[in-house]
Amino acid sequence: MAGQPPSGEPVPTDGALPGAALAGLGERPFGIYLHVPFCASRCGYCDFNTYTATELGPGLSRDGYPDLAAAEIRFAAKVLAARGAVPEVSTVFVGGGTPTLLTPCQLGGMLAVVREEFGLAPDAEVSVESNPDSVDGPALDALVEAGFTRISFGMQSSANHVLAVLDRTHTPGRAAECARWARAAGFAGVNLDLIYGSPGESDADWAGSISSALDAQPDHISAYALILEEGTRLAAQVRRGVLPAPDDDVLAARYETADAAFSAAGLSWYEVSNWAASPAARCRHNEGYWAGGDWWGIGPGAHSHVGGVRWWNVRHPRDYASRIGGGLSPGAGRELLTAAERDLERVLLGIRLVEGFPLVDLDEAGRTAAVRAGADGLLEPAALDAGRAVLTLRGRLLADAVVRELT
Repeated sequence: MAGQPPSGEPVPTDGALPGAALAGLGERPFGIYLHVPFCASRCGYCDFNTYTATELGPGLSRDGYPDLAAAEIRFAAKVLAARGAVPEVSTVFVGGGTPTLLTPCQLGGMLAVVREEFGLAPDAEVSVESNPDSVDGPALDALVEAGFTRISFGMQSSANHVLAVLDRTHTPGRAAECARWARAAGFAGVNLDLIYGSPGESDADWAGSISSALDAQPDHISAYALILEEGTRLAAQVRRGVLPAPDDDVLAARYETADAAFSAAGLSWYEVSNWAASPAARCRHNEGYWAGGDWWGIGPGAHSHVGGVRWWNVRHPRDYASRIGGGLSPGAGRELLTAAERDLERVLLGIRLVEGFPLVDLDEAGRTAAVRAGADGLLEPAALDAGRAVLTLRGRLLADAVVRELT
């Protein structure tokens, strides 16, 4: 299960936001995140807020969920309209869980409510996540027909034994096949997610996964180092010595291998763990997160941010259904970020982007540290001369350490 969020302060039952948070609403890109908290089975490494059928308990079902999500979408529009016009939505991201355990009709129905309540920008990016064994060609056709423009498949690996360690249920070639189907269906953007550093993964396994992903010709690839999250089955296996822990040096080497291969294939990094074939192929919804933009998260455990106010929903679908059914905010807690906290977050997130961030966002000690980081090969010298902090390849491997030095 997902780790507990911070406690924060109570969220008003009517979901009202401070007037200051709504100032400028609509002048910035606005996104909607739709969380679908269902999985057919639980992957051993996953600590996301998701539930299998047996974990949901009695009285709850997937089929009833779209109506609950639609109710929160309407609730969100009402809250934001209280002090002005409801912002037009520039990006929608349906994540999970496995959103495509719902039918294309159900997913399209939730998207239709977003369109009715908020309106979608003419060039809106509308993304959906999928496990490769939860869709086929006709389902992908139906998703495009429903208005989805971008899809992300959880490939993770092309090695059968690595998929088994991760408790993935799809066959090694299924994700690449789905990517080709998605292209044929008319998706404008296709992403494949990879994980490196799994117990038992060899250099050859990782090279094979990279090759298989590139052969499918996605316009976007995300690659993440395996993280052992407390409370997961995989973490328990490593703790008991059943499986070896990921090795930091191996993880670094795998990242360098991936970056070189992706770059050679025409995919450029734009965020530490993300590569795209062009600026247009970047995930605009995630860029909104990294840029400190505004978004409303729909669903159990979903997080939101509007104008410096961050809040998170109750985690269990039963509690969520109770709040929504009673016409109350599903918010479990919130925090109002100070100007200093927002400045710090701009550095924490901006350093992960290929554009970096302006050195003027740092205090004098931070700017001095940036000069040292440049001398140590962690920040690009030319960018520093131009007044920006941009990570080198070595800096990307040590991004957290660079942030600690700069802040």
